[in-house]
Amino acid sequence: MIDRRLLLAGGGAALGLGLWRARGLAAEALGFDPAVDFALAGQMTQGGWARGRAPLGTRLLTFNRKPVQIASDRSFFIAFDRDSGARGELVAEMAGGAISRGGFAITPRAWQIERIPLGPKPGAPPNPDYARRREGELARINAARRIDHMIDGWRQKFLWPVYGRLSGRFGSQRIYNGVPGSYHSGMDIATGASGTPFVAPADGVVILAAEASFSLEGRLLMIDHGMGLNSAFLHCSAHAVKEGDVVRQGQYIGKIGATGRATGPHLHWSIKWRDSRLDPLLFVGALPQRPDAK
Repeated sequence: MIDRRLLLAGGGAALGLGLWRARGLAAEALGFDPAVDFALAGQMTQGGWARGRAPLGTRLLTFNRKPVQIASDRSFFIAFDRDSGARGELVAEMAGGAISRGGFAITPRAWQIERIPLGPKPGAPPNPDYARRREGELARINAARRIDHMIDGWRQKFLWPVYGRLSGRFGSQRIYNGVPGSYHSGMDIATGASGTPFVAPADGVVILAAEASFSLEGRLLMIDHGMGLNSAFLHCSAHAVKEGDVVRQGQYIGKIGATGRATGPHLHWSIKWRDSRLDPLLFVGALPQRPDAK
């Protein structure tokens, strides 16, 4: 059995977070066998992601004991939930039975936490009509997330879907008298008005385009980027695409709105890989200057 650790090379910071790489060329230069190097690169932190390349001859790849899809060129994608633990492990099982493993650190983050010295807001239990409606909405969302198309958006450097003000950060949370509320599962971008067009951050296939407003998400639009990675855009006022459409990076796909449970017009963009909730900011980096800005 071959048992080797990932060679972690490269440092620096992106958005104040560690950016680590394990590159095949670096491994080869130091005498490691590239066949057992995972070539891992990305945002190795809570809410982050990584792309890599499985060793030659890999029959089965797992990340923290769960199977990972491998593309025909041996590339793969993994990601780390907002509350991920401090360590990750990749294990590649070869056709002949040999095992290659790579362990790496997942950097913790300091989340924006607001402590409220009051109890959680009391709420009446939902009425049966709402409960039935919500059950159907969640069933559609979960069914959409189980769809996995053969598309390569997961390989791309993601784009900001719209220019605007970052009005809500991923991972922020309120704690009421020691009782944690739900954390913010995405990134909010405000432009000041409904009807602002937004675009696809990466290639994908539309897996849900709610014509009727969902009770919380409003007119929800979801895109599958492949390899279990998907984007959701909440509170839309209109969609420019329909379910089953293939969309390309930068393509106009909808308009910002305030449908569903929203205090004002904004685009709530969330990203998930399997069951892990991810920070969109770690996919796009700082907002670039508008091309038409002076």
